Amino acid sequence: MAHLFEPFKLRDVVLANRIGIPPMCQYSGKDGMALDWHFVHYGSRAAGGASLMIVEAASVAPEGRLSLGDLGLWEDRQIEPLARIVRFSLDQGCVPGIQLAHAGRKAAVGRGWEPHRAMTEGEGGWRVVGPSPVAFSETYNMPRELDPAGIRQVVADFAAATRRAVAAGFRVMEIHGAHGYLLHSFLSPISNHRSDAYGGSLENRTRLFREVVAAVRAEWPDSLPLLVRVSATDWVDGGWNANDTVALCAMLKPLGVDLIDVSSGGGAATAVVPAGPGFQCGFAERIRNEVGIPTAAVGLITSPAQADHVVRSGQADLVFIGREILRNPYWPLAAAQALGHAGTWPPQYLRAAPQGSKGRG
Repeated sequence: MAHLFEPFKLRDVVLANRIGIPPMCQYSGKDGMALDWHFVHYGSRAAGGASLMIVEAASVAPEGRLSLGDLGLWEDRQIEPLARIVRFSLDQGCVPGIQLAHAGRKAAVGRGWEPHRAMTEGEGGWRVVGPSPVAFSETYNMPRELDPAGIRQVVADFAAATRRAVAAGFRVMEIHGAHGYLLHSFLSPISNHRSDAYGGSLENRTRLFREVVAAVRAEWPDSLPLLVRVSATDWVDGGWNANDTVALCAMLKPLGVDLIDVSSGGGAATAVVPAGPGFQCGFAERIRNEVGIPTAAVGLITSPAQADHVVRSGQADLVFIGREILRNPYWPLAAAQALGHAGTWPPQYLRAAPQGSKGRG
């Protein structure tokens, strides 16, 4: 049986263990550029023993940002600050990944820790777009419906951002197709009321998602893995559901997607999410078994024993640890000790490591 500290290979990338750090926005960029906060934040976590670290969502276009503090890859000057993080991460033995995103109808709001409000154009906000003129809620801006030219531009923006991610040296790519953002909003009948080739049937509602995946895969090296984050369900009747997600993942696999990062929710303001320890693992297990594609489980996975169980029981191939690694960047090293595996520590910290630990490099 696989366990939490067994290596895992995706294409030519070998992960030293099954622990990944998922994208978690810091809302601390300037003009889409990573700053010193990002270097210190990601550097400390790259040194903490996780095998994979996916840097927070980078918007593919200025109008795709959630907030003024979002990172971006819509222009070349945003490459080098991210490349600095990539180089340090690789030096620590942690594979660096990047998530590309477009917030769609949920764009142009305040930073994550601020009271929620929709920004106006007069205070630096921007026009938001979506599949249909349906706002996420009364406290969000009304989106402008994307026309065919706008849809083609979105696909082109994802492709161009992918080329910049290659230039930055990232080794893993993730497309954000969850949490009510642009790609997810095209999938869900709640937000997609179109009657053209991008609305109505499941095939049509998945069309933009598939076009983006194909465009990104064409620019992303064949030797490197492509991940997709999905919301497995909207958690509301009449919304996107688990059966739809399985069907979507079966479409994405032959397009060159290597792993599905399985989350849920975010598409409906009225949803009541039954959150609890490991509450999304069943979705990851179903996709893994029915589609035959590797998955990552995420969501309220907090203890080493729990994370190890997810892998040993075949619910997922990777476990993404979010809030626990915000609290403790060295959670993976503590997990190795708790589960009886030798941790690989930064040599600078070996004096504090448990007996039997080894240093990197």
